[in-house]
Amino acid sequence: MTRVREGTYVDGRQWRTTIAAAQAGDRRALDELVEGWLPLVYNIVGRALNGHADVDDVVQETMLRAVDNLGSLRDPDSFRSWLVAIAMRQIRDRARRRTSESLAEDAAHDAADFAELTVLRLQLEGQRREVAEAVRWLDDEDRQLLSLWWLEVAGELTRRELASALGISRQHTAVRVQRMKARLETARGIVRALDSSCGELREVTARWDGQPDSVWRKRLARHIRDCRQCSGRHEKVVPAERLLVGLALVPVPVGFTLSLVFGGKTAVAATTAVTTVGWSAKIVGALTKPAVAVTAGATMAAGGAYVVTQPPDAPPPRVAAPTAASTTRPSPSPTPTPTPSPTRRASLYGTVVDAVDQAPDPNARPAELPRRPEAGITSTGGPRAVMQHRGSNVTLRGQGYVLVRWQISPHDRPGGLTMPTWTGLSGKLFHVASGGGRRMDDAGGTRPGYATGMGGPDVGFTVLPEGTQQMWQNEYFYVDGTVTFNVNERGASYGVAVSPTDWEAVNKDINTGPDQGAIRYGLTRDNGKDTAPVPQYVTRSRPTDPATVPQRSQVRT
Repeated sequence: MTRVREGTYVDGRQWRTTIAAAQAGDRRALDELVEGWLPLVYNIVGRALNGHADVDDVVQETMLRAVDNLGSLRDPDSFRSWLVAIAMRQIRDRARRRTSESLAEDAAHDAADFAELTVLRLQLEGQRREVAEAVRWLDDEDRQLLSLWWLEVAGELTRRELASALGISRQHTAVRVQRMKARLETARGIVRALDSSCGELREVTARWDGQPDSVWRKRLARHIRDCRQCSGRHEKVVPAERLLVGLALVPVPVGFTLSLVFGGKTAVAATTAVTTVGWSAKIVGALTKPAVAVTAGATMAAGGAYVVTQPPDAPPPRVAAPTAASTTRPSPSPTPTPTPSPTRRASLYGTVVDAVDQAPDPNARPAELPRRPEAGITSTGGPRAVMQHRGSNVTLRGQGYVLVRWQISPHDRPGGLTMPTWTGLSGKLFHVASGGGRRMDDAGGTRPGYATGMGGPDVGFTVLPEGTQQMWQNEYFYVDGTVTFNVNERGASYGVAVSPTDWEAVNKDINTGPDQGAIRYGLTRDNGKDTAPVPQYVTRSRPTDPATVPQRSQVRT
């Protein structure tokens, strides 16, 4: 595949020979064509649909239609604009097929996906990260335009190709881009404000579920306009187009499978689990006999299925958060623990809580929350790390309080949930409180189809492992040392937002009760001593698979 620089694909004219060969029936050329242009299509669709589960289907349909109609392309020099126009038509067709109600619900629970992929896979920091996260606050039409404008600024598309994909003039395109950029800057202001320490904003968002939508966008924008602290955070803001210049494409994610049936009009989104990591994919035509071929970066199977794999000489997989490896201290590899002798018994700290606890009375005020020392917590995920995929993690270091806010998503995928785990613990970790105004199994779902926060008959239920404590909307922990929090999503879909916090915020949350609009008061778990509870899934080791940490609420000192 020819490139002018890593992550940036050359103009379609450079592909004239390859396109002509593919049109003439050269399978190798077709294979190269699909491999070279799949990432561009994935980025357009992924950002336009905000990481929705339909992304794979729309990418599949786009690539199928492009391959199926390649012979009708008269000018190979226009291949890129032709392909982008196909992708945009599929995006619009998908929107028309779905009702406005379902689209609104989808946006509420899938908004973080592609923004998170962009941040993690491109290792974005600072204002570049801010731009990626701001995309979550845009409406569907603006996200579709931004998916093209982002690639124009990054050097992947020309303005002529952008206008052609939209089906409007370049002058009209310029007007629409300017309006979209203005709304993007408003969204960037919201992201900055949410990362600030504004006490008034914290009160405004006290009952926000963490999912961006148009209602909260207006509320937060109104607060920012009227708040001296939040509105004053605009100094030294770099324009978005300068931040995106030369930015690489987001690699096609782990587990993506491209399955095309030539000669047909549909594409099948396969769900084959892939255990190796990589992002290039290849495609073969309709094979006349069963066969499997392995090439650099892909497994090609009979029937035209292309599975994302890692070539033998590829670098080892990296699934950690961008700076986690550089901010954690190595610890010895886990070894079997011998039975301690009576004279050299290893001491334990923390309380065994490996049982399902009962919810307190909704009107029962929590016990007094002990105040532990706070020197401050640093997080590799920044002020607020939103994690929704297996393999995502964040490393916390210092002395202070941490919030883990839950989002259960049975509407996406119900069933058994694999709990997140805490690994590589150096120091101590306590489970100090539960809040958010409700346990996730409290009756009264906040979305259509939900009977509780764990789901309902219409969307299905998320089921916890036997003996696992029922989580609350907000769970609070105290870290004194270093630990890594890992998302181990398998089966049921869920997401968490992890952020450093402080004693005042924890205390205020758990003391907000039914008389203030909450379902119940929170619960204090901390007794202020080393016998306070610890998380159920925690270890000092760093297992290769964090999901293998046993459910055991004891830690040896």
